[in-house]
Amino acid sequence: MSLNDDEKISPENKEAADGLKKKLEEEAKRSEEYLNNWKRSQADFINYKRRESELFEDMMDSAKAGLIMEIMPIYDALSIAVKHTPKEMEKSEWVKGIRQIKLQLEDLLRKKGLEEIRSVGEKFSPDVHDAVEMTESEKPEGEIVDEMQKGYKLNGKLVRAAKVKVAKKK
Repeated sequence: MSLNDDEKISPENKEAADGLKKKLEEEAKRSEEYLNNWKRSQADFINYKRRESELFEDMMDSAKAGLIMEIMPIYDALSIAVKHTPKEMEKSEWVKGIRQIKLQLEDLLRKKGLEEIRSVGEKFSPDVHDAVEMTESEKPEGEIVDEMQKGYKLNGKLVRAAKVKVAKKK
Protein backbone atom coordinates (compact mmCIF):
# COMPACT_ATOMS: atom_id res chain seq x y z
CA MET A 1 0.00 0.00 0.00
CA SER A 2 1.43 3.37 -1.05
CA LEU A 3 0.90 6.52 1.00
CA ASN A 4 2.15 8.89 -1.67
CA ASP A 5 -1.33 9.70 -2.84
CA ASP A 6 -3.11 12.37 -0.76
CA GLU A 7 -6.43 10.74 -1.70
CA LYS A 8 -5.59 7.58 0.16
CA ILE A 9 -4.84 9.39 3.47
CA SER A 10 -7.81 9.81 5.73
CA PRO A 11 -8.72 13.32 6.94
CA GLU A 12 -7.90 12.34 10.55
CA ASN A 13 -4.46 11.06 9.55
CA LYS A 14 -3.86 14.15 7.42
CA GLU A 15 -4.79 16.38 10.36
CA ALA A 16 -2.50 14.38 12.67
CA ALA A 17 0.33 14.57 10.10
CA ASP A 18 -0.16 18.34 9.76
CA GLY A 19 -0.09 18.67 13.56
CA LEU A 20 3.10 16.63 13.75
CA LYS A 21 4.63 18.65 10.94
CA LYS A 22 3.76 21.89 12.78
CA LYS A 23 5.24 20.53 16.03
CA LEU A 24 8.35 19.42 14.17
CA GLU A 25 8.75 22.94 12.71
CA GLU A 26 8.31 24.47 16.19
CA GLU A 27 10.89 22.11 17.65
CA ALA A 28 13.28 22.88 14.80
CA LYS A 29 12.88 26.62 15.54
CA ARG A 30 13.43 26.00 19.25
CA SER A 31 16.46 23.84 18.46
CA GLU A 32 17.86 26.62 16.23
CA GLU A 33 17.23 29.15 19.02
CA TYR A 34 19.05 26.93 21.55
CA LEU A 35 21.95 26.48 19.13
CA ASN A 36 22.20 30.24 18.55
CA ASN A 37 22.08 30.89 22.31
CA TRP A 38 24.83 28.32 22.82
CA LYS A 39 26.94 29.94 20.09
CA ARG A 40 26.46 33.36 21.73
CA SER A 41 27.41 31.94 25.11
CA GLN A 42 30.48 30.31 23.59
CA ALA A 43 31.52 33.61 21.96
CA ASP A 44 30.90 35.46 25.25
CA PHE A 45 33.07 32.94 27.09
CA ILE A 46 35.89 33.27 24.54
CA ASN A 47 35.70 37.08 24.85
CA TYR A 48 35.70 36.76 28.66
CA LYS A 49 38.82 34.58 28.56
CA ARG A 50 40.54 37.07 26.21
CA ARG A 51 39.64 40.03 28.48
CA GLU A 52 40.86 38.15 31.56
CA SER A 53 44.11 37.31 29.79
CA GLU A 54 44.59 40.96 28.79
CA LEU A 55 43.83 42.07 32.35
CA PHE A 56 46.36 39.59 33.71
CA GLU A 57 49.00 40.82 31.23
CA ASP A 58 48.25 44.44 32.20
CA MET A 59 48.64 43.55 35.88
CA MET A 60 51.94 41.79 35.17
CA ASP A 61 53.19 44.78 33.14
CA SER A 62 52.15 47.11 35.93
CA ALA A 63 53.94 44.99 38.54
CA LYS A 64 57.03 44.77 36.32
CA ALA A 65 56.99 48.55 35.80
CA GLY A 66 56.68 49.09 39.56
CA LEU A 67 59.64 46.82 40.28
CA ILE A 68 61.75 48.42 37.55
CA MET A 69 60.94 51.88 38.90
CA GLU A 70 62.19 50.76 42.32
CA ILE A 71 65.40 49.44 40.75
CA MET A 72 66.03 52.60 38.67
CA PRO A 73 67.52 54.74 41.49
CA ILE A 74 69.97 51.93 42.25
CA TYR A 75 70.86 51.64 38.57
CA ASP A 76 71.24 55.44 38.32
CA ALA A 77 73.60 55.49 41.30
CA LEU A 78 75.62 52.62 39.85
CA SER A 79 75.85 54.42 36.49
CA ILE A 80 77.02 57.64 38.16
CA ALA A 81 79.61 55.72 40.17
CA VAL A 82 80.97 54.06 37.03
CA LYS A 83 80.93 57.36 35.12
CA HIS A 84 82.94 59.11 37.85
CA THR A 85 85.52 56.38 38.42
CA PRO A 86 88.87 58.04 39.20
CA LYS A 87 91.45 57.58 36.43
CA GLU A 88 93.89 55.82 38.75
CA MET A 89 91.24 53.17 39.59
CA GLU A 90 90.02 52.38 36.04
CA LYS A 91 92.24 49.29 35.68
CA SER A 92 91.27 47.98 39.11
CA GLU A 93 89.63 44.54 39.20
CA TRP A 94 87.08 45.93 41.64
CA VAL A 95 86.02 48.65 39.15
CA LYS A 96 85.89 46.07 36.36
CA GLY A 97 83.58 44.01 38.55
CA ILE A 98 81.30 46.99 39.22
CA ARG A 99 81.16 47.72 35.47
CA GLN A 100 80.25 44.07 34.83
CA ILE A 101 77.45 44.24 37.39
CA LYS A 102 76.14 47.40 35.67
CA LEU A 103 76.22 45.62 32.28
CA GLN A 104 74.37 42.63 33.70
CA LEU A 105 71.72 44.89 35.19
CA GLU A 106 71.35 46.74 31.87
CA ASP A 107 70.97 43.43 30.05
CA LEU A 108 68.33 42.21 32.50
CA LEU A 109 66.34 45.43 32.23
CA ARG A 110 66.55 45.36 28.43
CA LYS A 111 65.31 41.75 28.36
CA LYS A 112 62.35 42.83 30.50
CA GLY A 113 61.40 45.42 27.87
CA LEU A 114 63.13 48.54 29.18
CA GLU A 115 64.54 50.84 26.51
CA GLU A 116 66.53 54.02 26.97
CA ILE A 117 65.17 57.26 25.53
CA ARG A 118 67.72 58.99 23.31
CA SER A 119 68.34 62.58 24.35
CA VAL A 120 71.61 64.46 23.71
CA GLY A 121 71.67 65.76 20.15
CA GLU A 122 67.98 64.99 19.65
CA LYS A 123 65.18 67.50 19.19
CA PHE A 124 63.28 68.14 22.45
CA SER A 125 60.00 66.19 22.62
CA PRO A 126 57.65 66.88 25.54
CA ASP A 127 56.30 63.35 25.12
CA VAL A 128 59.54 61.78 26.36
CA HIS A 129 61.67 64.65 27.68
CA ASP A 130 61.33 66.88 30.71
CA ALA A 131 63.17 70.19 30.23
CA VAL A 132 64.80 71.18 33.51
CA GLU A 133 66.80 74.03 32.04
CA MET A 134 67.05 76.17 28.90
CA THR A 135 70.68 77.03 28.19
CA GLU A 136 72.29 79.34 25.66
CA SER A 137 74.15 77.32 23.08
CA GLU A 138 75.58 77.29 19.57
CA LYS A 139 73.34 74.29 18.91
CA PRO A 140 70.02 74.80 17.12
CA GLU A 141 67.21 75.98 19.38
CA GLY A 142 65.25 73.08 20.83
CA GLU A 143 68.12 70.60 20.58
CA ILE A 144 69.00 68.72 23.76
CA VAL A 145 72.51 69.65 24.89
CA ASP A 146 72.77 67.68 28.14
CA GLU A 147 70.99 64.92 29.99
CA MET A 148 70.54 65.23 33.74
CA GLN A 149 68.70 61.91 34.17
CA LYS A 150 68.05 59.16 31.65
CA GLY A 151 64.51 58.45 30.58
CA TYR A 152 63.02 55.05 29.81
CA LYS A 153 60.14 53.29 28.10
CA LEU A 154 58.89 49.88 29.15
CA ASN A 155 57.44 47.90 26.26
CA GLY A 156 56.94 51.14 24.35
CA LYS A 157 55.23 52.97 27.23
CA LEU A 158 56.92 55.87 28.97
CA VAL A 159 57.91 55.01 32.55
CA ARG A 160 60.25 57.94 33.17
CA ALA A 161 60.86 61.04 31.06
CA ALA A 162 64.46 62.06 30.48
CA LYS A 163 65.42 65.21 32.39
CA VAL A 164 67.32 67.38 29.93
CA LYS A 165 68.89 70.76 29.23
CA VAL A 166 67.62 72.32 26.00
CA ALA A 167 69.44 74.79 23.75
CA LYS A 168 68.13 78.31 23.26
CA LYS A 169 69.47 81.11 21.09
CA LYS A 170 72.12 83.38 22.58
